[in-house]
Amino acid sequence: MPTPIVETRSLTYRYGDFLAVKDLSFHIEPGEVFGLLGPNGAGKSTTISMLTCLLPPTSGSAVIAGLDVARSAAEVKQLIGVVPQDLALYPTLSARENLRFFGELFGLRGKPLRDRVESVLEYVGMTERANDPIKSYSGGMKRRINLAVGLIHSPRVLFLDEPTVGVDPQSRNHIFESVERLNREEGMTILYTTHYMEEAERLCRRVAIMDRGEIIALNTPRELIAMLGGGILRIGLPQADPAVAQAVQALPQVRSAAFEPDGVSHKAVLKVETRSANPALLEIIQLFNQQGLEILSMETLEPNLESVFLHLTGKSLRA
Repeated sequence: MPTPIVETRSLTYRYGDFLAVKDLSFHIEPGEVFGLLGPNGAGKSTTISMLTCLLPPTSGSAVIAGLDVARSAAEVKQLIGVVPQDLALYPTLSARENLRFFGELFGLRGKPLRDRVESVLEYVGMTERANDPIKSYSGGMKRRINLAVGLIHSPRVLFLDEPTVGVDPQSRNHIFESVERLNREEGMTILYTTHYMEEAERLCRRVAIMDRGEIIALNTPRELIAMLGGGILRIGLPQADPAVAQAVQALPQVRSAAFEPDGVSHKAVLKVETRSANPALLEIIQLFNQQGLEILSMETLEPNLESVFLHLTGKSLRA
């Protein structure tokens, strides 16, 4: 295995009495697109802030390209690009003027700066509007220039913190294509945070699922989805009867069955992990018909990262 370009060990951050990030340990290989997936408040942005030298860890460590982020912050900042959730642009300046300004902050001058500005504008598909002031752009266009700013100094590691929040479909697709090109053509290492599971499935080689400041699962999207087997059924029943759960679990196409609390409707919800969803559903309906059991509701969770998260945490990914 190659030496990780990003590595955290027991990384922790505390806001007063609130533990925002808890004992985080993971690594990212050179040239990898690595996803942090989780709902708002999961700790993704705090993790990014520590890795990009904005917040000192309360405890634990983080290393980027062999440099400790706490002890070598100035050197680390030269190696990384950051695209934050909040726009970091001057609204009265044009895109080119913004990019030149930020490029000069990184020491770029003359022809190398001009060439790099044009290169990143082309990457994000904004060359034709590059001389217009930022304030005249749509939200999606601003996001694309925000991404271009993070690329201006050719970083070794790029941090993208929910870069598609609130953007139009065209700009969202441009951002996806830019990320894929950067990784494919420049071999750039990218840490991508999102609470949209379809983005992680498309872009990331491995995904860490975060909840309440902790990593609760880490693997490739395919392996995470394989955890669910053939999918999950959630069946609303009038009451939680252990004998019903046992009978369902004994069916050939069922891996497990157990009642879970449902605080919304207060009915009993039988959670069924299946080997194959449709055959399992037919078996369950046949069983319930034979026993005269009433079904109040039925929900099928197709195997994807959204249903993985619900399976692990009991709540929606975008909660």
